[in-house]
Amino acid sequence: MRICFIGDSFVHGTGDDECLGWAGRLSSAARKSGCDLTCYNLGVRRDTSADIALRWRAEAQARLPEGHDGRLVFSFGANDCTPTDTTGAVRVAHAQALENAAAILGAANGWRSTLFVGPLPVCDDPITDERIARLSEDLTIVCAGVGVPYLPVFSLALTSEVWRREAAAGDGTHPNTRGYTWLSELVSAWSAWQECIRGNETIACKKSAHL
Repeated sequence: MRICFIGDSFVHGTGDDECLGWAGRLSSAARKSGCDLTCYNLGVRRDTSADIALRWRAEAQARLPEGHDGRLVFSFGANDCTPTDTTGAVRVAHAQALENAAAILGAANGWRSTLFVGPLPVCDDPITDERIARLSEDLTIVCAGVGVPYLPVFSLALTSEVWRREAAAGDGTHPNTRGYTWLSELVSAWSAWQECIRGNETIACKKSAHL
């Protein structure tokens, strides 16, 4: 099984001294549990939904050729909500961010089994986090509409002591090893993830997901 993790700096694991992030730890735990998988981390710092819309298909196709069992795990949205300048304009407007997500996830789920982990807080900017919280909530509707299991993690990360402490000790936004370990364990316990790595591709990752 090959799994592509596609998204932003949180997917990349920025700030992690061990350079694993949550995607690497999640994949390591799955392998140790007996799943023979290969993971590809396609997280890019500062990427918005618009950036990911332009690149995800070509990058994933190069790693998931036909005839191989493949999965897609997306996570993005925080960068859409960050300001472009002092005027307060955001990099991707809310409605456009939702439209981008629907297009990405709809196409992805029509090709390979797909999961979506919601956007994470930036922690050092309350106004931006208010925007991310709203986006996270509305992405629930988007994911339901395209049949992609959705794990909202914004509120959990914002109230996680280890996540906030490590983000504050770093660049203000990204955690270190313990924060990413916390997130990987959260995703690992998600029923949709367990179904995704255990079931065959024709039925996996299509059911409604719950924590």
